[in-house]
Amino acid sequence: TMTVHNEEHIVDVHVRSGVYSSDTIFDYTRGYIATRLFSRNACFIMKIKQEYIPELHELGRLAFERQTMKDVYSPNNVWAQFQAGSSRPGHLQDWVLYGKHIEQLCTGLPLYQ
Repeated sequence: TMTVHNEEHIVDVHVRSGVYSSDTIFDYTRGYIATRLFSRNACFIMKIKQEYIPELHELGRLAFERQTMKDVYSPNNVWAQFQAGSSRPGHLQDWVLYGKHIEQLCTGLPLYQ
């Protein structure tokens, strides 16, 4: 499921698929995406790159297309590949940078950037 909060410039994406379940937050105000993978008990954070990530209003349109047509015929599909690396616990300076929405998602989990 996807929830778009236009007033806060936040998009919440919840994927419920057994071992592949995850929660993702697109924070367009701060410019970061955070994904919590439940099977890995970890949080992955990356900077939003405008050339790869659709704008907020585009995500809503893509979600509508997906829901109505069951397939998105668009060059703007979003895929991310995470590679294992070093992690660390989040600190106060991280939450100042990433914001309260990502803090709520990732608090207590190892952070991979």
